[in-house]
Amino acid sequence: MKAGGISVLVALLLIFFYLLLMVLPVFSSANIERVSSVPAQSSNTSTSHSNKPIAAGVDDYGQLGYFLMESGDLAFIDLTDGRIVQSQSISTNALSYSGMPASLGWHAFVSGNEGISAVKPSFSVQFNDQGRIITPRVDTASYEIPNGIVNQSQVVSHFTFAIDDENATFAILNESNQLFSWRENDGEPSQSTSFGTVENIIDIKMTPDGQQLFILTPQEMVVMAWGQGQGFSVREVVDVTQGGDKRALSMSLLAGAQSVLIQYTDNTVAQWFDVLKDRIRTLTYIRDFELSGNAELLLPEFYRKGFYAFDNKGQIESFYTTSEEKTFSAPLLQEDVKIAAVSSNEDSLLVVSHSRIDVYSVDNEYPEISLSALWQSVWYEGYPEPQFVWQSTSGSDDFEAKFSLVPIAFGTLKAAFFAMIFAVPIAVLGAVYTAYFMSTPMRKVVKPAIEIMEALPTVIIGFLAGLWLAPVVEAHLPSTLALVILLPLSTIIIGWLWHLLPSKWLSEVPNGLHGLILVPALLLVTFGIISFSHEVELFLFGGDVRVYLADIGIDYDQRNALVVGLAMGFAVIPTIFTISEDAIFSVPKHLSDGSLALGATKWQTLIYVVLLTASPGIFSAVMMGLGRAVGETMIVLMATGNTPIMDWNIFEGMRSLSATIAIEMPESDVGSSHYRLLFLAALILFVFTFFVNSLAEWVRQRLRDKYRAL
Repeated sequence: MKAGGISVLVALLLIFFYLLLMVLPVFSSANIERVSSVPAQSSNTSTSHSNKPIAAGVDDYGQLGYFLMESGDLAFIDLTDGRIVQSQSISTNALSYSGMPASLGWHAFVSGNEGISAVKPSFSVQFNDQGRIITPRVDTASYEIPNGIVNQSQVVSHFTFAIDDENATFAILNESNQLFSWRENDGEPSQSTSFGTVENIIDIKMTPDGQQLFILTPQEMVVMAWGQGQGFSVREVVDVTQGGDKRALSMSLLAGAQSVLIQYTDNTVAQWFDVLKDRIRTLTYIRDFELSGNAELLLPEFYRKGFYAFDNKGQIESFYTTSEEKTFSAPLLQEDVKIAAVSSNEDSLLVVSHSRIDVYSVDNEYPEISLSALWQSVWYEGYPEPQFVWQSTSGSDDFEAKFSLVPIAFGTLKAAFFAMIFAVPIAVLGAVYTAYFMSTPMRKVVKPAIEIMEALPTVIIGFLAGLWLAPVVEAHLPSTLALVILLPLSTIIIGWLWHLLPSKWLSEVPNGLHGLILVPALLLVTFGIISFSHEVELFLFGGDVRVYLADIGIDYDQRNALVVGLAMGFAVIPTIFTISEDAIFSVPKHLSDGSLALGATKWQTLIYVVLLTASPGIFSAVMMGLGRAVGETMIVLMATGNTPIMDWNIFEGMRSLSATIAIEMPESDVGSSHYRLLFLAALILFVFTFFVNSLAEWVRQRLRDKYRAL
């Protein structure tokens, strides 16, 4: 093997291993390690006395944490030495506590004499010459409780709330199992609603927008919706046991509060969320997760769609709902967990047990990635059924990333398929005519002209396709479709009519120049089709073919697969034509002469001798064209709507792997799941083109060996 060949192989291997190196981390396992531990007694957060913690939080660096006590006190504690940095009283005579999802940060206490006291602890990070300084920050708010709901002698069984920029909504279950709810707007209580007795309530949760209230019992979930001027009313009652013997134990709201996690007696956790069925939203079971033991606590992640489970065997388990994966499981706990918290960057985990406060470092950067999430349909929040979806970004921090590669892989194949349908017949048949029938002087003009087409920048072709060809096709859709069908038929008919002409006339045309006669005839056919396009559209489609397509359920996008097929087919034709023409022209002259001498016609010689001998080269040409079409970027990028949909409709667009890389790579965070998946898309393209080229070479060699004896 020559040095040039070796250098090419080395370059290919380097590219492959670099792409592989960038992709492999997304399939690595998560890791959780203890980084610090302090006694709970030293920080006055011991659970052995009445002032035990009921909620906690931790900063992104695992250095400072806050603890809300059952007594209504708030304390910020240095997690490296257990020292109390700051403390204050939030509520006295607290009757009940509730907290909103961690990403919103609000906590609240119900007091018989103070109403509702809400607090939002957070951390402020600054950097100076001495390094990083983390300081506590506390926001507070207070709200009145309407008369007759709570007094100092009553016990509040359950309490939940939602605070946003406009309203504050509250729901309280008193000791008589009566449920009350009300909403405050601009500091004034309004829309107070009371319900009858609700038995065996395990927990109540409210969505952060205050629009839904979930009431969990061992067997049922009561879903209530807030109505303007009406307060909460029952929307539906759902059997959470799904007809089985298991019973519900607890529930939590997943980040974003679109999903409810329900823990059961059979050591499973199920995810439920609203699904639109017949224009009615219904709380629906989606999937469940097997726990190693009886979980003492479920902890949803801060922004991501995952959760932790802490069981009675000392096991910490991490699950991710979208990928349906258990990302981590290890026996790290020495005592039962009382409360836990995760930092906003998901890198620190705070665990409070009976006598210790432990901080764990979490290395779990890519929980949303799994083979099933990439290549199988996934039931995403808010979707009516499992689907293949690529949606990598959103304006919300608690957005559920949708990283299915199926739509963009499908778009790649769709674009290549329509391009090859357009390019292969024209390129191969053109190569056959040029190499076998065309005169030498004419071939010397035609072949270089087509080869020059390959030098056209694809960005120019894509630009013209998107800004000129797409509007033209839309404005003349019937004539465009007619041209695709009628031009090949016209060519055959004109050729048949040509052979009906008297031999005397045919002999006047120099051999090999018959194709020139076809050009004005095809131009005349094209002019006729375009001229009568409007009349045909008016007669067959009522004047507007796009409206007709919409009426029969076919969507039409201006930048669609038809435009891509025409534009990318135009770009691929020179590659297929050049290689095919060289293969056909290189067939030894003595083979065709011998066939003709034995009495075969020119067409018989072409089909049974020339094409068979040239078939390895023609196959290689088609495979090279396919590889070019699959890897094409700019034409697909500029000539389609770049919507990652899965539909073979030729009048709709698509998004390809290469276009996705070009669009999203500049905006992706280096090292993120999105960033590495774009490298995975590049690796898929690399492997596919390498496989296609290798297959083409293997088939070429087999065919070459088979027909070598000719």
